[in-house]
Amino acid sequence: MANFTTHIAAGTLVAGALGTLTLAADVVAPENVIAVTLAGVVGSVLPDIDLQKSRAGRGMFAGLAVFFSFAVLFTFATKYSIAELWILWLGALLGVRYGLYSLFHRLSVHRGNWHSLMAGLLVAALTAIAFKYVFGRHEGVAWLGAGFMFVGYLVHLILDEMYSVDITGRRLKASFGTALKFFDNRYPTAAIAMAAATALALVVTPSPKTFVDGMSSKEMWAGLNERMWPQESWFGIVSTNRHMVARPDDTDSPSSGLETGSIQSE
Repeated sequence: MANFTTHIAAGTLVAGALGTLTLAADVVAPENVIAVTLAGVVGSVLPDIDLQKSRAGRGMFAGLAVFFSFAVLFTFATKYSIAELWILWLGALLGVRYGLYSLFHRLSVHRGNWHSLMAGLLVAALTAIAFKYVFGRHEGVAWLGAGFMFVGYLVHLILDEMYSVDITGRRLKASFGTALKFFDNRYPTAAIAMAAATALALVVTPSPKTFVDGMSSKEMWAGLNERMWPQESWFGIVSTNRHMVARPDDTDSPSSGLETGSIQSE
């Protein structure tokens, strides 16, 4: 399988490319682009969260603990006293890092059901729920974050499957077929439990209507196609017969509306 460095590099590359397209298409505000892009990066390493004794597994749970503890802190910053906020922050930090860490690894095995497309659907649904109900983002932004998370998850599974092919030796490794699968039929009870959790999560998720309408907008795709390549020059540099000159900025051009985006945060 691919190592942690490869996964994080590939996830960052894919999520960054999608984030650039999202920003160029003016789908959401710039601050939301950062959030959904990070979701894609996290998704690219999340399938290896079941590696209990690895640095990657411990590091991911430590990162999730920090992330959720500060998410809780910022969510309730104006509602409780400083002492109460300290308790909430520390409780979330320790609860995820040690409590959830121990429980998770008692119930999971590496390359099991967490290394599957169904797990990707589950974490994508949970991402939409977290964006909407924990972070207070618009439902369209929530589903965009879910989409980024799923793509990152899928990139991880595909990379692991690719690394199961020994090109030089012209053979398939024993791990071939264990990464990219819909569920793990070796553990049917766990698969059924994950399917039930996924169905429940999808019921709780916010409405995807805004996201679907935005992604199916002909105007958005037309605008994105128009912006894909430079119309006259690269990086504002105009080529002449003998030298290169900088193209002046068009200060009179209308605003692109990137302060808000077509899917706005509440």
